[in-house]
Amino acid sequence: MDIILLVLHVFLSLGIISLVLLQKGAGASAGAAFGGGGGGAGSVFGATGSANFLSKTTAFFAVGFFVNSLVLAYMAAHRDIQTDSVLDAFTTPPAIEVPAEKIPSDVPAPVSSSGADMATDTGSVSGNAIPPADVPEPE
Repeated sequence: MDIILLVLHVFLSLGIISLVLLQKGAGASAGAAFGGGGGGAGSVFGATGSANFLSKTTAFFAVGFFVNSLVLAYMAAHRDIQTDSVLDAFTTPPAIEVPAEKIPSDVPAPVSSSGADMATDTGSVSGNAIPPADVPEPE
C-alpha cells in the first residue's frame, strides 16, 4: 500500500509541475493591459473569465497531492516501531564466559578504578610486583 501511494505521489507531483509550466503566466497579459494589444485596464485585476481546462486540472492534481500527502503522513505516524536494529548487533558484543579453572593463577587481580586507590596501590596483590620509581615501597 505504501508503494502505491508513493508512486501516486510522484505522478501527482510531476503532473502539477507539467501543468503549471504549460499554463500562461499572469504577467504575460500585464503588458497587453498597459497599451499593448487592447483588453483595457480591467484585465490587470483578473477579469479573465472562467478558469480553463489546464487550471481546473491543476487544481484537481493539487487536491489529490495534498490528500495523498496527509494519508502518507498518517500512515508514517501510525507505523509499528521495530525495536530491533541491525546496528544493535554491532554495538553490543556477545558476552564471553571464561570458566574459573581456565584462568592462570599468576594473573594479578584487576586494580580498582578510583584515583586514590591507584596512587597508593603498588602491586601488593602479588608479592613479586615491582613498584613504580616515584612511589615509596610499602612497609
